[in-house]
Amino acid sequence: MQSFVIEGGRPLHGTVRAAGNKNGALPILAACILAGDEVRLSNVPRIRDVETMVELLADLGADVEWTGDNDLRVDSRGVHKTELDPLLAREIRASFLLAGPLLARFGRVTVPPPGGDVIGRRRLDTHVHAFAALGADFQIDGVYSLTADSLTGTRLYLDEASVMGTENAIMAAVLARGETVLGHAACEPHIQDLCRFLVSLGADIRGIGSNVLHIRGVESLGGGEHRIGPDHIEVASFVGLAAATGGEVVVEDVEPDDLISIVPAFRKLGIEMEISDTRVRVPAGQRLTIEDDFGGQIPKIESGVWPAFPADLTSIAVTVATQAHGTVLIFEKMFESRLFFVDKLVSMGARIILCDPHRVVVTGPATLYGERLESPDIRAGMAMVIAALCAEGTSTIGNIRQIDRGYERIDERLRALGAAIERADL
Repeated sequence: MQSFVIEGGRPLHGTVRAAGNKNGALPILAACILAGDEVRLSNVPRIRDVETMVELLADLGADVEWTGDNDLRVDSRGVHKTELDPLLAREIRASFLLAGPLLARFGRVTVPPPGGDVIGRRRLDTHVHAFAALGADFQIDGVYSLTADSLTGTRLYLDEASVMGTENAIMAAVLARGETVLGHAACEPHIQDLCRFLVSLGADIRGIGSNVLHIRGVESLGGGEHRIGPDHIEVASFVGLAAATGGEVVVEDVEPDDLISIVPAFRKLGIEMEISDTRVRVPAGQRLTIEDDFGGQIPKIESGVWPAFPADLTSIAVTVATQAHGTVLIFEKMFESRLFFVDKLVSMGARIILCDPHRVVVTGPATLYGERLESPDIRAGMAMVIAALCAEGTSTIGNIRQIDRGYERIDERLRALGAAIERADL
């Protein structure tokens, strides 16, 4: 098993380009099953989760080929299977995104329980109830089996603003008869990107960017070309590590609108950023100071559905807060196990109180010391990388396949910024 060996205490400097959005690429790849012709995708992140989705598509019968470092050609006209390989499906949670397009195209699908990060309970009820509202019958007996003679548009209100539940409902509805009004829909940047991709193939979707979508079913979709949008979670990760290490980093290929909820939360941590049309610059040598609420009260950063602060960034925010002057409460509303990684930061010297599964109080700045760590999930893994880059001495981070699932060639890109990080077989 590979590990990262990191020598900390070096401010990072330089320019890095944001990779394509992981959470945008995965549903768009799944949606290629609906295309009636070849699709060419660019800016696709070359990460483990995407490679697994490519394998799933190929196993179903699609012709999938990397035509460049970050370019894919997908021809799904040869898809003939409607049952996912259980071993591949267990690798990623996004395997369940194939349920919607396969059901819409073939009227049947069998999907094993998906894999993914262990960050708490992650319901699939929203997906299944959406399919049922569109006319599907389902059975759950170790696997999820869905059938439908035809799907019919309806007024559908999701019981939670689930990102993947929304994506599956959209993909099922674009070929359904009539109109679907999808309420309480999630509207994160990657969902907007999925909608724009489907529209480019001929889908009729209105209300993109809002939490109410109007989807008028069409008979078929064509092929086309699409560029995956930049990953705002990765952009924020680079901003956080630059500020925490005291370096100056420019992140290129940024969509500023995708940072609307991230900028104010990071400003509470004292992070200064200069944002232009396509880039973010983090000035060097920042003295991070947490911004108290009025009256000197302890401030709070809390996650939620878009456009609230993304849950995927709470781990990053916790680590950055360990290097800021002051005290902050970080409230992870969505997943009850995501914050359990903070014991690793405490072992490095961080001053953190875990109040309950959803809340931590962080007081800084704390001097961190190199430690041997294990990455429990993608985002906590990146948070540990940031902590190791801030720490005195050497840290070893194991189980880095979790980090590779979400961050493309992260060690190479960090070395280009001056980080002392090596990949080792330990």
